[in-house]
Amino acid sequence: MASNDHIPIHHVSGPNPKPIKRHRTARYYVHRVRESLTTRVSKIICAIFLGLLAIVGLITFILWLSLRPHRPRFHIHEFNMPGLTQPTGFQNARITFEVTARNANQNIGVYYESMEGSVYYRDQKIGYTPLLNPFYQQPKNTTEVDGDLGGATLTVSSQNWEEFQSDRGDGSVVFRLEVTSVIRFKISTWESKRHMMHADCDVGVGPDGSILSNYKDRRCPVYFS
Repeated sequence: MASNDHIPIHHVSGPNPKPIKRHRTARYYVHRVRESLTTRVSKIICAIFLGLLAIVGLITFILWLSLRPHRPRFHIHEFNMPGLTQPTGFQNARITFEVTARNANQNIGVYYESMEGSVYYRDQKIGYTPLLNPFYQQPKNTTEVDGDLGGATLTVSSQNWEEFQSDRGDGSVVFRLEVTSVIRFKISTWESKRHMMHADCDVGVGPDGSILSNYKDRRCPVYFS
């Protein structure tokens, strides 16, 4: 008796049977066309964006090379405390100084909206004074800035004076002069935003109260905040 548990298998006659072709619908081809168009548009948009970015970067680099922007350069030339030779002279203490502000840019001007000078001793502010009224500095130009602190603009206690005398006995008294200003840069008709500029000048005076030679004409670090 023949068993009914086996599934009959029919073999296709012939040496090389042909594969069965699948029939794709119109919806499939529409989807493929849309997918292809989306990919092409995305590639074109990316290429345009990258091209514009490269052009902007190139223009910025060329402008930077042509303008070569520099921050203002400050140098300390004079700093004196003439009464330092007096054992008890804190009530009549006086400090005078001279610095220069240099705009080393070739095509960039600098607006100084204000300028103040502060003197520190051992990180303690002992004096403050306004320096210059607002002014515009042309490219390749140097401005002299003079300061005179005394009376209400210079606060020196008897303890400070004793510390001055102790440092003086060691050969030098070191101060820090900080020049601050709100500035803007100008290129042709374009003006930058405002920046708070700081120029820190470490300066030492000798036993006679005059600036030491190794501090004279020293360049002051400049930074923005």
